[in-house]
Amino acid sequence: MATLAGPRPGYGSDDRFFLTMAVAMALTIVAGFSLQLAMGRSTFAAPPLVHLHAFIFFGWVALYVTQNVLVTRGSIALHRRLGWLGAGWASAMIVVGIYTTVTMARNGATPFFFLPAYFLVMNGLAILCFGGLVAAAILLRKRTEWHRRLLFCAMATLTGPAFGRLLPMPLMIPYAEWGVFAAVMIWPGIAMIADLRRRGHVHPALWWGAGTIAAVQAAMTLVTHSALGVALYAAATAGTPGADVPPLEFPPPPAGPLITGR
Repeated sequence: MATLAGPRPGYGSDDRFFLTMAVAMALTIVAGFSLQLAMGRSTFAAPPLVHLHAFIFFGWVALYVTQNVLVTRGSIALHRRLGWLGAGWASAMIVVGIYTTVTMARNGATPFFFLPAYFLVMNGLAILCFGGLVAAAILLRKRTEWHRRLLFCAMATLTGPAFGRLLPMPLMIPYAEWGVFAAVMIWPGIAMIADLRRRGHVHPALWWGAGTIAAVQAAMTLVTHSALGVALYAAATAGTPGADVPPLEFPPPPAGPLITGR
């Protein structure tokens, strides 16, 4: 009976691994945006929408780390209660993320190392990918191994903007987005290696999570260069300065700092 009641093989090491990775991803995000501020490419004088966006997205990062700490400490009841807060928080992230992206496109303020139409499609699909992975994790919340790995992949997608600030994006034109994608896929790759070392196989949740991220990345390029992508950009920017920006041409570098969401 003692054997049956004991922890599952690898369960404790799973807890430590996912907490370590949660902290690593959080530090990556903090580093990316801190570098942006230190280099003068962002400012606290940004519009209120940008501060709201930052609060909601960094709030999720803090919540994700906290949830992993609670699991490691065995505070499962509180972890589950906060999980429902996380579900609502993720929904708010989708709304604010898409609205901020559209606002940037309408203002003609998309980063110059992305095609304007690609930036619009990329951010929209990326946040929907995040939301889809979170929703799947919530539906599978009683299957711990699926739940935590799908959330891990969802969190990995949020490191994309941080890598976009850490990598030399202007030097990577016209393949900057693929550099970010490759960096994001490092996280699922690490988790797969950890699974192989601890369990002898990769849990299918990681294949589904990584596959979803890869499929969405491919969709970003396909949609951008289709009639649908051009139509979406035209609809989003109609009657605004963004309408004068060619959707499938790289904008010139800005004379001053590019302030997100201005």
